[in-house]
Amino acid sequence: MTKLQELYGTHGQSPWLDNLKRGWLTSGELRKWVDRGVRGVTSNPTIFAKAISGAADYDEQFGTLVRDGATVEQSYWELVKSDIEDALAILRPVYDGCDGNDGFVSIEVAPQLARDTNGTVESARELWRAIDEPNLFVKIPGTAEGIPAIKQCLAEGININITLLFGIDRYGEVIDAFFTGLEELDRSGGDITTVSSVASFFVSRVDTEVDRRLETIGTPEALALRGKAAVANAKLAYALFEERFATDRWKALEKKGAAVQRPLWASTSTKNPAYPDTLYVDELIGPQTVNTMPDQTLDDFEDHGRLERTVDQGVDDARGVFAALAGVGVDMADVTHTLEEEGVASFSKSFDELITSLETKADQLKG
Repeated sequence: MTKLQELYGTHGQSPWLDNLKRGWLTSGELRKWVDRGVRGVTSNPTIFAKAISGAADYDEQFGTLVRDGATVEQSYWELVKSDIEDALAILRPVYDGCDGNDGFVSIEVAPQLARDTNGTVESARELWRAIDEPNLFVKIPGTAEGIPAIKQCLAEGININITLLFGIDRYGEVIDAFFTGLEELDRSGGDITTVSSVASFFVSRVDTEVDRRLETIGTPEALALRGKAAVANAKLAYALFEERFATDRWKALEKKGAAVQRPLWASTSTKNPAYPDTLYVDELIGPQTVNTMPDQTLDDFEDHGRLERTVDQGVDDARGVFAALAGVGVDMADVTHTLEEEGVASFSKSFDELITSLETKADQLKG
């Protein structure tokens, strides 16, 4: 048994792969990851920008699409959907083998829709209908404008991966949207047993931003808190998950067959080389969770990661970290707001740069 398989089998945490590119699909590399214990795949606009810009694997399909009259943006979505559909087929045995608990592949709505509720709903519907596989997740950013879109899509029976979550308060809103969406689906006669959702809580970026602020403050008390905020934030999110999914409101949905919306730890590669490379895996292991990791982090964890239930250990210490951060002048509400804004901007920039690159390539093909 691999360590990734043991992570799931013993500790109830599903390791997912936070990367996707066509070469892995055509070479059998993704299938090998699944054999090693990977139980799902996540993608985002930055991942696809790197994949499409960084290899010739997409040129033939892109050329055909452009010559057949598709716009550059239409061609982009066809390239992405092809990869997603192939990945869904590879992961489908995982999905079927665990009653739909895992085996998911995520595709994200266009990043420029992050502040557009109606546009997000329409895009999610379109992707859900176009791909039409039960192990698809449509990713919607957990912005203020995304919350009503999440609720509406869940009420229509669409599987939703809520992404770009940084703050505890916003996570609480996401859980409420999940409950409300399922309740509305149930009232309308829909089948809530077929709906799946995860809430993707970003981890390492919290330390990056908090550490920057602590170093600006520069006092010994501030500097001693470096590298502690991200894990503390995630542990407090998990504590909220345990609390909210023990309520009578949830139990009523669970009794009707609803599946738990699992917390998913995202952005779990270590950005600071001074920190252990498996820090954001080792410290966040526990039941009913997902950790989506880049391939290098999966390899690192398989090699020297620590298999131990940790996500619900030291929760009081995590609260102490938050109190200490406030004490030295770090406003965590402002931190998480900043990170959300930066995340939306980063994905939009990747998308825009890729479209520009594809436009240049399309002009060359036509010329």
